Amino acid sequence: MVNTEIDNQLMPVLFVSHGSPVLAVDAEKGEAYRQWADSLPKPETILIFSAHWEGEQLALGETRTHEELIYDFYGFPDPLYDLQYPAPGSKQLAKQVQNLLFEEDISVTNRGLDHGVWVPFFHMWPKADVPVLQMSMPSSLSNQDLVKLGEKLQPLRQQGVLIICSGMVTHNLRAWNPHYSGPTMDWAQRFDQWLKDTLDNQDLDGLLAWEQAPESKQNHPTAEHFRPMLIAAGASGLQDISYPIEGFDFGILSNRCVQFG
Repeated sequence: MVNTEIDNQLMPVLFVSHGSPVLAVDAEKGEAYRQWADSLPKPETILIFSAHWEGEQLALGETRTHEELIYDFYGFPDPLYDLQYPAPGSKQLAKQVQNLLFEEDISVTNRGLDHGVWVPFFHMWPKADVPVLQMSMPSSLSNQDLVKLGEKLQPLRQQGVLIICSGMVTHNLRAWNPHYSGPTMDWAQRFDQWLKDTLDNQDLDGLLAWEQAPESKQNHPTAEHFRPMLIAAGASGLQDISYPIEGFDFGILSNRCVQFG
């Protein structure tokens, strides 16, 4: 069970819908992310999970300066591939995570930040002055395992660590049309509303059974962009929920971001 006795003074937990890679250079859309970050206490360090790093086992990314980004997309404007985000890493946070997950075999790699991290961070912490540590999200973990992983990381919130889980509330790129400007598709709205209702009701069982939610397969042909939500649920205890960013792009992509705490 999720621990619901979480002190309100702890650092919040965030679920960030990271959007398209072009968000990184879109100042107008990025303004909402900037305002959100400005409303938060400045973290000592950030621990982030991204839908774009699933591996066979738990692993930590670069702990030194992030001199190399991962441009894990194709067909976008050339300037995106020249962007840099040289945030420091954190060997100290890596040790803290390893101590909390001492029963797990956790490797430390030099993997750079993928676009699920640096795209929103360009707006949220544009100076790249907050240490960032990325952690993998093993594909072998069940929904319940992901919640338990989040629970084990809860103590970090007492130490100035901001836990962020980056994905998308809806993510069906097979239905994506970059030229579409019409109304939001009903199937995307229904799933987005289901998630909001489930979180508002602090319904962990419903969240764990998200594959049975309305239009779940239509919105997530593959599961990786929703699974970070389960880590956020465990780390937060589903407490004090708000939605700093909402709305849709291209009629199918929900921008809903969630703050816990």
